[in-house]
Amino acid sequence: MAGFLSAHGYDPGPTQRPLLAGALTGLIASVPAIALLWAFNSLQVEARILDLSVAETLAVGWPIMAVAGALYSRLFGRAANDRSGGWLSGMAFGFILWAGGAVLVLPAASGGMALAGPAALGVFLSLVLWGAALGILLPIVHRPLKLSIESESRHARSGPLAGLRKSAASARNS
Repeated sequence: MAGFLSAHGYDPGPTQRPLLAGALTGLIASVPAIALLWAFNSLQVEARILDLSVAETLAVGWPIMAVAGALYSRLFGRAANDRSGGWLSGMAFGFILWAGGAVLVLPAASGGMALAGPAALGVFLSLVLWGAALGILLPIVHRPLKLSIESESRHARSGPLAGLRKSAASARNS
């Protein structure tokens, strides 16, 4: 059954570059999230809690959001590329990041200090907004990163004989 599912569409193929698309989209989606953090004064409070400057907080946070975007793309597979429902999956992923990051990791990293009031609301809303933007933008960013079938068909990992090699290898291992 697992072979059937991977053959028919859940797992991204080698021509699709899901991690690169997710990382780039995670960086782009951070722009509106940072604006929301700034509007709620959350960025300044978070920097104070972490004992960093705002610039250092951004320098640490932006690559983390790129990794989170790549993780989203990898976890959700082809569903991350869904134009009609990707925003909802992204918002759910943003909520999970908020629960894991702002609620668990930030207090652990700062000796028990956590965001409260409008700053906490800003972090929550920014991560949900980041997730929605991630889900909306991923198909747009991903499209130009895909390799063409013509160029990839010449490679052993994705050409016409790739499926035969994979099934022969799995038959030998059985």
